Amino acid sequence: MGVQEGRGQLAKLMKELHLNWLDVRQSWDDVRMHEFEQRYLVPLDLDLKKAVGAMDLMAAYLSQVRRDCE
Repeated sequence: MGVQEGRGQLAKLMKELHLNWLDVRQSWDDVRMHEFEQRYLVPLDLDLKKAVGAMDLMAAYLSQVRRDCE
């Protein structure tokens, strides 16, 4: 799997997680839900966004390397 494919898969799964969490929030709205969201989901979302950014950068570097080697 290439960087772009992995990035696409990660972005798809991030979207799926977000949509599922929105469904869960409709039936779970208490202090524990907010604690869970702040403790696990907010940091995970930030980490996933950083990972996608790093994958974009890596894809650009790999493209440059391929061009340089032609």
